[in-house]
Amino acid sequence: MFGVSMPELLLLLVVVLLVFGSNKLPEIGGGLGRAIRNFRRSSTEPDEIDITPKDKKQPTSTDDPNHKA
Repeated sequence: MFGVSMPELLLLLVVVLLVFGSNKLPEIGGGLGRAIRNFRRSSTEPDEIDITPKDKKQPTSTDDPNHKA
């Protein structure tokens, strides 16, 4: 898909160094790593909150005492 080779990666690293500076790179890398870990964890874990009603039944026309058939 994308033919990224070593020269392109080095050029990208130089541009990132110029834009953000060498002091910010560890923070950016750590934040990116945490984001990837959280994304993987959230995509594999089931939802923690289940909002599906369990004991409520759907009202039908025969449940209504004022309903005349």
